Amino acid sequence: MFQQLLEGMKIAFSAIRSNKLRSGLTSLGVVIGIAFVIFMGWFLQGLDYAFEQAISTLGTDVLYVDKWDWTGRKSWRETMNRPDITLRQCEELAEKMQSAEATSILARKWNATIKYGSENYTGITVVGANSVYADIAAGIIKTGRFFSPVEDMYSSNVCVVGHDVVKNFFGEGADPLGKEIKIKGITFTVIGKIEKQGSMFAPPWIDNQIIVPIKSFLNIYASSNKMMKNISVAIKAGGEDNIENAQMEAIGHMRQIRRLRPDEENNFGINSTQAFRDNIANIRTGIWAVGIGLTALSFLVGIIGIMNIMFVSVTERTKEIGIRKALGARRRSILFQFLVEASALCFLGALLAFVLCSVVMFAVVKFGEVTFLTPYIPPNLLIIATVVSIVVGVLAGMIPAMRASKLDPVDALRYE
Repeated sequence: MFQQLLEGMKIAFSAIRSNKLRSGLTSLGVVIGIAFVIFMGWFLQGLDYAFEQAISTLGTDVLYVDKWDWTGRKSWRETMNRPDITLRQCEELAEKMQSAEATSILARKWNATIKYGSENYTGITVVGANSVYADIAAGIIKTGRFFSPVEDMYSSNVCVVGHDVVKNFFGEGADPLGKEIKIKGITFTVIGKIEKQGSMFAPPWIDNQIIVPIKSFLNIYASSNKMMKNISVAIKAGGEDNIENAQMEAIGHMRQIRRLRPDEENNFGINSTQAFRDNIANIRTGIWAVGIGLTALSFLVGIIGIMNIMFVSVTERTKEIGIRKALGARRRSILFQFLVEASALCFLGALLAFVLCSVVMFAVVKFGEVTFLTPYIPPNLLIIATVVSIVVGVLAGMIPAMRASKLDPVDALRYE
């Protein structure tokens, strides 16, 4: 039996080699289908990686008590009419939280102008935070350190800067430690640099920020009444399993602080990374739906093309089939021969798709500087694409192969 199977494979591959152009054109539909499978899986894996990077910058177990609702479920007008969260309310909430691992008051000044030497730089985000923010969502300190509780307490003029700030102020790869910058005329000494955090879904300001002690921040911007409002609190739950407890406690304290009646809705937002997870899930579903639709269409075209060519192949080799049957070849041997030929055509298409996708992926990552995608085909996608190509080949060749295996030897021998 093994000898028969081996002989069938030799005949199938010989037929493909004798019609190289036809075999290549027949495989084109499969090439497109496999390419869609690979590109879709490649992009979705990169999407997941970029999303996890973005989530890590905000903290997977961090809640943000804010005036705004990140989910977008509330109308803009409704959230706009909410009362601002004041500094006093933030301090009271931070003091009352018991279940959280750490809490930090956060205040931001968008589009600030910073001076270094004789140059002014605009579009910088200045963040005021407590020293514990280093353990919440400040990012990984690449060089230097974060400011200490003592520096926080005494409003020291020290700061930690993001990757793009170092790049734009001091130059790519420069050591920023010890350098001095001016925020609204007040000199701050750089004591730390944050590792690059930017990714596809990360906030655009994440690498373009300067973090200073919250009291130092308020000393600079307290003259603006706005800076005393719209402040938020970052709450690190201490693990994803404790998020719900921390969230319920924060809601209870904020309702009490704001003196809300039991029948009144929350006039503040408790935000977490789950809001982003839901949005990304919707994007992912949309990409899958489009990708699967296009892939199915490509495979349908490929199956029809291969099926037609296999019918032609059966017709061309009718006399050969008759001779083989007359010499004792069984139906399953003929069936296997044509199934192998159809599967080989699909596998050829898969190989061409692998080469095409590899070139495109390398070019996109190398020259497009897309950091969240890999410059090669992930191994799991190679396995999936190979299996799919073989299954498609079997489906495409089944009917022609069954027709060939059922041919009457006498009729086949008389065929011209």
